[in-house]
Amino acid sequence: MSVRIVVADDHAIVREGLRALLDAVEEFELVGEVGTGREAVRAATALRPAVLIMDIHMPDGTGIDATREIVRLAPNIAVLMLTMFDDDDSVFAAMRAGARGYVLKGADPQQILQAIEAVATGHAILGPGVAKRALALLAAPRDAETAFPSLTPREREVLDLVAAGLSNGVIARQLGVTSHTIGNHISNILAKLQVATRSEAIVQARDAGLGRPT
Repeated sequence: MSVRIVVADDHAIVREGLRALLDAVEEFELVGEVGTGREAVRAATALRPAVLIMDIHMPDGTGIDATREIVRLAPNIAVLMLTMFDDDDSVFAAMRAGARGYVLKGADPQQILQAIEAVATGHAILGPGVAKRALALLAAPRDAETAFPSLTPREREVLDLVAAGLSNGVIARQLGVTSHTIGNHISNILAKLQVATRSEAIVQARDAGLGRPT
């Protein structure tokens, strides 16, 4: 029985390359190609592939958001992230969203095929370069700066206060700015952490040691 696969990537040339790669493997069957996150969710629920290959960058959001929705609606589908983004936040956000694998687009074609086979059979897999970074990150003590390198010092300060359970108004008074400014900071923080809600950001922040009494 063939492994049914859907490819979700906003670049036609990437989809064409994957189509050629998959067509050369008798056990793999490409059943759909889409170019946006919303289309990926629709294809997942309509076509029910065994594996959905997903890019992080999408024109209507992120592949991580789409992955989270696919895992919610069709948990039996294995999502394999295939992307150019190799930063720590992207890797861990994807795995938290439910992706079973994370491979970089620069990987050898055989490594990509092996990753597809692995997630299709229920295994989790990280590409070689990603795996080394993930292991190093897990082995090292984490503080707010290393956990969230994309945040500015002010954004880390705001996230710390959010994780402590303070409201926007209280944070604004404490930092001497307007609530509107705090709201903008929080919007930027959610985008950089690639989460949809304040609660998800708080979970990540507390995991990194923020929000604790000093």
